[in-house]
Amino acid sequence: MRFIHLADLHLGRRVSGFSLIEDQEHILDTIEQMIAEEKPDAVIIAGDVYDKLSPPVEAVRMLDRFLTGLSESGIPTFIIAGNHDSPERIAFGAQLMNKSGIHFSPVYEGRAEKFTLTDEFGDVDIYLLPYLRPAEVRRFFPDADIPDTEAAVRTAIGAMDIDKSKRNIIVSHQFVAGGTQSDSERGAVGGTDEVSAEVYGDFDYAALGHLHKPQAVGRNIRYGGTPLKYSVSEQDHRKCLTVCELGGKGSDVKVTLRELVPLNDMYELEGAFDELVKRESEDYVLIRLTDSTRVPDAQKRLREQYHHLMGVKYRADSERGEVELSEETPVVPDNRQELFAKFFAEANGKEMTPEQSAYMNALINRIWNEEG
Repeated sequence: MRFIHLADLHLGRRVSGFSLIEDQEHILDTIEQMIAEEKPDAVIIAGDVYDKLSPPVEAVRMLDRFLTGLSESGIPTFIIAGNHDSPERIAFGAQLMNKSGIHFSPVYEGRAEKFTLTDEFGDVDIYLLPYLRPAEVRRFFPDADIPDTEAAVRTAIGAMDIDKSKRNIIVSHQFVAGGTQSDSERGAVGGTDEVSAEVYGDFDYAALGHLHKPQAVGRNIRYGGTPLKYSVSEQDHRKCLTVCELGGKGSDVKVTLRELVPLNDMYELEGAFDELVKRESEDYVLIRLTDSTRVPDAQKRLREQYHHLMGVKYRADSERGEVELSEETPVVPDNRQELFAKFFAEANGKEMTPEQSAYMNALINRIWNEEG
């Protein structure tokens, strides 16, 4: 069976005040074209369809167009709710949409929805397990010991009554321990949100969502990753369409990654203001200036060249450590210039120039004499 594994669309996302609707429309059009070329037997979307519980109308319309295209192509599509989604919103109209081949996970009530597809090797059971929190699972298994998320997911999977003689796929949205995270995710807190890869051991493939970098976290266990970059921490990610081929029972899933090229890229630029202001770009850019002194109206002037400027920072700010002066160190006329020079060097990572030193010495002397 050949299927497409998508995840974490985050439709309706905004980054640094910019709407990504146009970028998301472009990437969904690209994905739609790739799906037409791949001719899969199914499409899986492993959660975080929307970026917010109440998504903007443009995001809802975008998903509607995308799913309508898949339905008209006759491709069965399986979708679960992620931690950014409203389970009730995702589940609305599920029974009606099942008739169109678009299958949404229902609100979790102690069981995972199962669908069955058939190919030349027999049946493939597909289980839709939306994002789970321990409290949600405890409601339906009051006698089970569920102290954390891993126990919750284990309990939910244990209740599925899996036929291990068949091939089984689970669609899940959780944080698997050992996965690579990025700044744009809601990460685990103190490890209580982690699950081990072993919890998916009974499945021939686990189609995961939640982590934004496409990656394998175990045998036949993968994250599809986001189709776009959603923070500069993802600038080195290779965003892709994950194409999977599932053979007979017990075989490894063959995975092909097709690169997704964005309308506008996202990354960090570093350099001196005078050099960077000569360039221009439509990409989403965070600029880190290497200038030792603040440039007047730097952000305003750079925004004229970089229309999706996410912010301006100075490298010296990130290099500064905590500068402390001992309470036992008296500030007296003999050492005040020396103390300031030490402070400047530790705060900026370099010594003052002779001109800066002369200026500050004159200023310190004038202030000291006025106060004296």
